[in-house]
Amino acid sequence: MNQPRASLDRLDVVDILRGFALMALFLVHIIESYELFWATEKPGIISETVFALFMGKSFSLLALCFGFSFFILMDRAAARGVDFSARFAWRLLILFGIGFLHSLIYRGDIIQTLAALGFVLLLVNRVRSNRLLLAAACFCFAGPSLIVQLVAAASGAAWANGVALSSVDPGMPIYLSGDLWQVLRVNLWQGQQSKYWFFVEYGRLVQILGLYLLGLVLGRTRFFEDLARSRGWRRVALPLAAGGAVLMFLLREPLRLAFATLGYGAAAERACWALINMWLDLAGTAFWALLVIALYDGRARWLVQPLAAPGRLTLTFYILQSAVFVPLFYGYGLGLYDDWNAATRLSVGLAAAALQIGAAHWWLARFRYGPIEWVWRVLTYRSLDIPFRRNAPSA
Repeated sequence: MNQPRASLDRLDVVDILRGFALMALFLVHIIESYELFWATEKPGIISETVFALFMGKSFSLLALCFGFSFFILMDRAAARGVDFSARFAWRLLILFGIGFLHSLIYRGDIIQTLAALGFVLLLVNRVRSNRLLLAAACFCFAGPSLIVQLVAAASGAAWANGVALSSVDPGMPIYLSGDLWQVLRVNLWQGQQSKYWFFVEYGRLVQILGLYLLGLVLGRTRFFEDLARSRGWRRVALPLAAGGAVLMFLLREPLRLAFATLGYGAAAERACWALINMWLDLAGTAFWALLVIALYDGRARWLVQPLAAPGRLTLTFYILQSAVFVPLFYGYGLGLYDDWNAATRLSVGLAAAALQIGAAHWWLARFRYGPIEWVWRVLTYRSLDIPFRRNAPSA
């Protein structure tokens, strides 16, 4: 039976957003040599441009899509008269396990964090008021944890004025010169600590929760299902988001310097800088989301349509990217982190992104799911009766 056109379009535009976020995040990873850039940092116009455009924004778009995907699963199950809550919790546990295995290769894995925070969605889904959820999302976007850190540090609180725990990184020397076994061992726990402290100290956890809530509300209000309904306000919101992102980018350094003159100390300055950058990332996220949607909803759809295919294979490609490029950059592999300059890394990243887009279209012409997506689905439903090939009958 054919699906309603609105349903197809809704899923298509979300796949495109997810595919855009995946490719943008991949370019960030390539430019930062899968984190090794920060060990021998060499700022330049290429790296600074890619970071300014996509760092923090691509990650946020994936979190937004995650919140929407939760709604889709719960809504479809409810339409069949099924409560999907328990199975979604099981699905999150499986995803957490996949993320754990991936984090052994690349400690910058975000799958574990997204899966762990996904349990909050099961709780907030019981709140029926969209206005209340939006208010909670806005509260998260205000950066409450960073504001608390800033005020506490400025007030002289000892706990807030210590050294940033995210700056203590026992993993980096291993990534630069250790063997594969040492990398796997340090990523089991020690190497992960700085990442999770970064999420806490820089407000990322609260930001993700806000994006989850926003994605849930977008699903409930059928935003992606009927884009025509939002064209009016989106035409206004797009230039506002672009202007806000540019303004925040231009003002963040003057604001940092102005705050530093107040003499509240390094910890307060760090919290202030993190707060400014979080708002910049949110403005950039809004801009990219609105721009991609505008292109999809207009005559330029052909520009973004190719991203739908990799958007349906996000989990497989995200892990495959690490499996291929981490050994290229890390010491136990080819150690190219200090051999390739930014221009070379960008060229390789763009070529690899194009290759992934082509491979995604080839794969989906023959298979229904990516291999990891299929395994995730099989484990979720605890059944092998899920077709993998295109010519296989639907279960």
